[in-house]
Order: sequence, then structure tokens, then C-alpha cells
Amino acid sequence: MKDVTPKLDGRGLRVGIVWSRFNEDIVRELLTACDKALVDLGVAAADIDVVSVPGALELPLVLQTLALERRGFARRYDALVALGCVIRGETYHFEVVANESARGIVEVQLETGIPIANGVLTTQDEAQAKARAVVKGAEAAKVAVEMANTLKAAGE
Repeated sequence: MKDVTPKLDGRGLRVGIVWSRFNEDIVRELLTACDKALVDLGVAAADIDVVSVPGALELPLVLQTLALERRGFARRYDALVALGCVIRGETYHFEVVANESARGIVEVQLETGIPIANGVLTTQDEAQAKARAVVKGAEAAKVAVEMANTLKAAGE
């Protein structure tokens, strides 16, 4: 029996981060925390690429582009991270954006085999989002590194 244990060593990994500019102040906190955590885990700053998109619904397409190494992105990524912030409003739009961005992220991950850490906050209000941003950004980094290492170990 092969036992694959969690490994949070980011040395030698290449990670792409795609972040949504909607609710930009909060997402920049996510991004800063994610980037710092990746470096703290050993990912070289030169091996972290960052791309921004207008909103959470645009995340899956750029993640797919990065995962498939096309359209000018010629690097092979070991993991990707999706960062965004969707705050509930008065209309059904919140559910559409939250659900469809999550579905798209999972779909890209399953279709490409590249792990994607979903760091898209979905909160009731701005205060909740601000309270969770730093923790969620760091968690997304840890998930990306662990999953990249898990897939490498499982394939050996």
C-alpha cells in the first residue's frame, strides 16, 4: 500500500494566481496573504505568476488558459490559485456568481488535472470578507502547495 502524506514544501513548484479585481481592496488582501504564504512555504518569487481579471466569473477561463499553457502563457504550472470576493447583495446575482465561478473552477481542475485552490470568498457582507481575507489567502497557498505535492507523489 502506498501512503501519500501531506507535504507543504513549495520548493521547485510553479504557481499561477488569478485574481478578480471586483471588490479589489479585499482581494488585494487575499493576494498579498497568498503570495506571502507561498514564499514562506518555499515557492520562489520568480515561480509565481499573477494575472488579474474583472470579476469572479472570468476566473475559470484564465485558469484554463494557464493550465493548458496557451495564448502566451508557456509555463507549466504545478498548481493554480483562484482569488476573488463575492459579497451578497439584494438580488439573485450573488448566487449565480458564487455558484458558477466555483463550478467553473472545479471544472477546469478536473479537465486539466492541474490543482486549483479556490480562494474566492463568498460572504454576507464586507465586514465578513475583510475578516476572512488574510486567512483565506494563506489557506489557498497551502492548498495549492499540498495538492501539487500530492499529485506528484501519487504519480510516482
